[in-house]
Amino acid sequence: MKTRKWLVLLALLMVSVSIMAGCSGSKEGAAELETVTILYPGERSDRMNEFLQNEFAEKMAADLGLKVEVVFVPWAQYWEQKDIMLAANEPVDLYWDGLPDLSTIVNKRQAMALDALIEEHGQDMLDVLPMEQLQGATIDGKIYGIPSAYAPSSAMYQLVAVRQDILEAVGMTDVKTPEDLREFAARAKAQFPEMKGPADIIFKPLTRYYADEQYNWIAAEDLVVFGEDSKKAYSYYETEAFQEVAKFNRSMYEAGIYTEDLTIKYNERDSRMQTGLYLWVEGSLGKEMEIIDGVRANAPGADIKTYLLAEEKPRYITAAGGEVLGIPVNAPNPEGAMKLINWIYKSQDNYLFALYGVEGKDYEIVDGRIHKLTPTEFFYEWMFRNQNYQLFGPDVPQALIDQYNSWDDQALRSDSLGFRFNNENVKMIETALKEVAGKDLAAIRSGFVDYETAYPVAIEKLKAAGIDEYVAEIQRQLDEFLAGK
Repeated sequence: MKTRKWLVLLALLMVSVSIMAGCSGSKEGAAELETVTILYPGERSDRMNEFLQNEFAEKMAADLGLKVEVVFVPWAQYWEQKDIMLAANEPVDLYWDGLPDLSTIVNKRQAMALDALIEEHGQDMLDVLPMEQLQGATIDGKIYGIPSAYAPSSAMYQLVAVRQDILEAVGMTDVKTPEDLREFAARAKAQFPEMKGPADIIFKPLTRYYADEQYNWIAAEDLVVFGEDSKKAYSYYETEAFQEVAKFNRSMYEAGIYTEDLTIKYNERDSRMQTGLYLWVEGSLGKEMEIIDGVRANAPGADIKTYLLAEEKPRYITAAGGEVLGIPVNAPNPEGAMKLINWIYKSQDNYLFALYGVEGKDYEIVDGRIHKLTPTEFFYEWMFRNQNYQLFGPDVPQALIDQYNSWDDQALRSDSLGFRFNNENVKMIETALKEVAGKDLAAIRSGFVDYETAYPVAIEKLKAAGIDEYVAEIQRQLDEFLAGK
């Protein structure tokens, strides 16, 4: 009897050990997944949340041995929150930011050099993202980010995306000048009182129109531009073009066409446009394809068309995309972050999965066009756009696709392409200049304060903050860059 009890006890013990071993093995398997944390602008939708927890999580675990955590931050707080989190060394492995601020990002230790990571973990990416594109995010010969949007890019940010349906409803056919925009807004205000006017002051498209030579922004906070003809750096806020922009925008404010939200909540311009209650927003090539679904969700009959003011002036390819994906210097898992980026670009299947979800559930492809089955935005298409993989929706006219694909055929390459200013020698000056730009000149640019009285005072502050020394340092680096080409 005792022997029988002992055998039963031994059997129970062995089962217990087996269960514990199984649990241990399960925990050990989970521990094998390396975590990658992405800091991401926007809101987490229900479907995106489900996708990240299920299909995407399964794919990352199976293909890369990764557990990907996405920290969403609302657009209005994104840049401030990004700076706070990275300064505090919170665990962030990958984030998105503006390419023009690359030197600031690097000098704040928010971006590490990626050359070794690309060499080891990014070779598939290089098949569809040429090295020339990556060189758009270099400082002193080192790559510090993955530029977003490898696609036609001439006249970047110089276009305006207009509610074409309303434009035609008020008796107009197209937009060629700032005066056309003013007339459009005035007619729309009278005929469609529910509309709230422009979603954006579009100062870069306006600058294109008013400038004698085309400008390319090459420093933080839009402080300095490169003259495409003169090959010189200029203080943007002191150019005649800026002054004309400010005067025009002041007239728009005085006419009741602009609202204060356009400056106070500047970064919400795309969100405003997608409410279906606004007339135009700054565009880039393909902007109408990016936002039309959002606009039509609130205004079903809406149509968007993108215009280039002063179309006869040359278009320049000035940057390898306008944004950049960065890996912080103190990222816990930089290898995992690079593996993830590389995975997205490894194949069109991966690319579509990350950007559009599950085929047959979230999208389907019919006759080479992508049909969204759910309204959910997954990882932003514009953030990873690649012309080798890009597909267009069923409602995009073939003529627009043809224009898109041939857009850069007649464009000129800016001599500043690939130049990235290193602000190391003038960081304190840059900080002071950004404060003046944010507190004084942004309001003047938007037309919300009297130009005649406010502009001279703001320029005095800009001079006192060191704009001349700042421009001189940029010019010195620019001359070295141009001499080495």
